[in-house]
Amino acid sequence: MFSSPYPDVEVPNLGIYDYLFGALAEEDLDRVAVVDGTTGAETTYRALRGQIDALAGAVAAQGLGVNGVAAILCPNVPAFAAVFHGLLRAGATVTTVNSLYTADEIAIQLTDAGAGWLFTVSALLPAAREAAQRTGIPAARLVVLDGADGHPSLGDLLALSAPAPRVSFDPATHVAVLPYSSGTTGRPKGVMLSHRNLIANVEQARGLLGVGPEDRLLALLPFFHIYGLTVLLNLALRQRARLVTMPRFDLPEFLRIIQEHRCSYLFIAPPVAVALSKHPLVAEYDLGSVHTTLSGAAPLDGELGARLAERLGCRVLQGYGMTEMSPVSHLIPHDSRDVPVSSVGHTVPNMQCRLVDPATGEDIPVPAEGTSAPGHLLCRGPNVMLGYLNRPQETADTLDADGFLRTGDIATVRADGVVTIVDRLKELIKYNGYQIAPAELEALLLTHPGIADSAVIGTLDADGQEVPKAFVVRQPGADGDALDVAGVMDFVAAKVAPFKKIRRVEFIEAVPKSASGKILRRMLKPAEQAPVPAAASEKQ
Repeated sequence: MFSSPYPDVEVPNLGIYDYLFGALAEEDLDRVAVVDGTTGAETTYRALRGQIDALAGAVAAQGLGVNGVAAILCPNVPAFAAVFHGLLRAGATVTTVNSLYTADEIAIQLTDAGAGWLFTVSALLPAAREAAQRTGIPAARLVVLDGADGHPSLGDLLALSAPAPRVSFDPATHVAVLPYSSGTTGRPKGVMLSHRNLIANVEQARGLLGVGPEDRLLALLPFFHIYGLTVLLNLALRQRARLVTMPRFDLPEFLRIIQEHRCSYLFIAPPVAVALSKHPLVAEYDLGSVHTTLSGAAPLDGELGARLAERLGCRVLQGYGMTEMSPVSHLIPHDSRDVPVSSVGHTVPNMQCRLVDPATGEDIPVPAEGTSAPGHLLCRGPNVMLGYLNRPQETADTLDADGFLRTGDIATVRADGVVTIVDRLKELIKYNGYQIAPAELEALLLTHPGIADSAVIGTLDADGQEVPKAFVVRQPGADGDALDVAGVMDFVAAKVAPFKKIRRVEFIEAVPKSASGKILRRMLKPAEQAPVPAAASEKQ
């Protein structure tokens, strides 16, 4: 077992409202809390707390409280903060819904979570209304934040001026948030995260991240995802920093917001790192205010991280976690000097980890020097979920008897405790008895000047042998236009061991990714993967 080199932190026994807003200092009340990056509209901490209290009073007056569940289907706008924390202030459980979901997907989550309220915006109302009708949520409880006929708006609820309720619950066991995750496998499941889970993770991460009151954080990563919810929304509010919201990614708008609002700290996923390090448009903007960029949600290649640091002239950090851990378990500290960006840094305080041999189940020891053998990463700490909602078997499959969470990721650990994620346990490609990590090949492909993006999966050849196949997005311009199948294969073959060579290539328009930036490899696999004849795109 290994743990953090940093001392444990105290986790207050509070609800998250009291943790974030209960001790707001007088000098912080008129500090800007949230800025709409699109319009420039500002909300102070004083105003935000007032909105949260009013929203809590409004829903409590209509019966929503400790035993209720409300859903939020909303992009990153300032109102998200008021609604999310207002619902928690009332004692409700909040399930956050992916803004890209169809009506069918929304309805499935609403039903599974038992949601009786749905908060959304007019742009998403058609799908929201259909899902609400199918799950029995009445029009009066489908709140359209920016207003729509037949539904209450956020302004309507705030105008009720109902007093915030007095609520009582155990922060360690009361479910605050119910995000949905596929875990290590399977269909999305409701992840039960308590108030204590959320508070613990902010306390575990904030000292390592170095976010301060003068920082301006660009909130691109969606708040409906636990990465954006904890590391952006909650941590920024705890540190009294300024959040600049952005509802969706558009590179020119992203660069404009950084320049205009003098954003200092960027939280991104690797696809944005690729754009920032490669796209010529970046050179047309003044990004000198950025001192730190943190990448998470998917593996960031060390070479890509170094290029990004050089181009922006900033620190580049990497973190690791999963929804089931609220989500952060590992971070490169902001003041580190000897931690490679290709790693995910150290275990955060209050956590213990183990590496287990996937084949034998035996623990892999931390070496006295050098790097350990790879193993399945298991984590335990106060940020680990209570379990999956109404899924006792899946919970037992994920949490062992000692409270360790099976992450489904393969990792190594150095003698000094620095952890590197090798790949997903279930996504390793087995070729002639060798294990091949798709993430390693994807990172290598991104170093080619003619490749804008890539994904690698295992496919079956004519003999039923799993071989690596690359899906490649060409970089616009001369380098990309000239790139062909042979060029991709030869580029990889020159840089890897023979068993790691790419055996198939397919050019595509875009790599499918989740909202948080993870490659959705399952969408690249055929519905029924049977052996197929060797294609023209193969090399032996």
